Amino acid sequence: MERTSRAASSTSELQAFAVGLTGGIGSGKTAVAEMFATLGAAIIDSDAIAHSLTAAEGPAIGPIAREFGDDYIGAEGALDRRKMRERVFRDRSAKARLEAILHPLIREQASKQARAAIGRAPFVLFVVPLLVESRAARDRMGRLLVIDCSQATQVVRVCARSGLDAALVRSIIAQQASRSERLDAADDVLVNEGPLDMLRPRVQRLHSRYCELARERAGCV
Repeated sequence: MERTSRAASSTSELQAFAVGLTGGIGSGKTAVAEMFATLGAAIIDSDAIAHSLTAAEGPAIGPIAREFGDDYIGAEGALDRRKMRERVFRDRSAKARLEAILHPLIREQASKQARAAIGRAPFVLFVVPLLVESRAARDRMGRLLVIDCSQATQVVRVCARSGLDAALVRSIIAQQASRSERLDAADDVLVNEGPLDMLRPRVQRLHSRYCELARERAGCV
């Protein structure tokens, strides 16, 4: 599904046409982003940035250890993601404190990567799980693409790939934007309920459309 228009965005600060890709946990965001990457889009993945920030000796490790204690840092010096995940999904204040550490660092790295992409890619695809929840981030995007699937599919996928308990997965889903909220915010929607190969032709069409919009925008700058 594609909507025909979207309010003017503030992507001029990036000097590149920006597409936001989002969806609930287990929807298939990473797989779709990889398809766009093979077609030439520049991919900026906020989860990948967060992982690098919380790897051993990552710039977020010191602030996290000071805020939450060394118990949340694994033996090799990286964030104990499972332990932190369990903490933040039962303690909203802990979630806010962690985000206060990570989000400014993620934005800084994302902006740096976006600037580096100028001139080497037709457009920038920002993969942001909580994009719908952040109005400021949404407003920086020229288009918003939502990867959609049922909650039952999300639970099955996440349990299979991560070994998490189904109840915890449902708790994670409940703390994200609802499916209807994401669909209401979307300019474009890819339904991902079947084999990934079914998405490839639709990704190709969207890629062509985004390239066209990027060219139009460049002609107006």
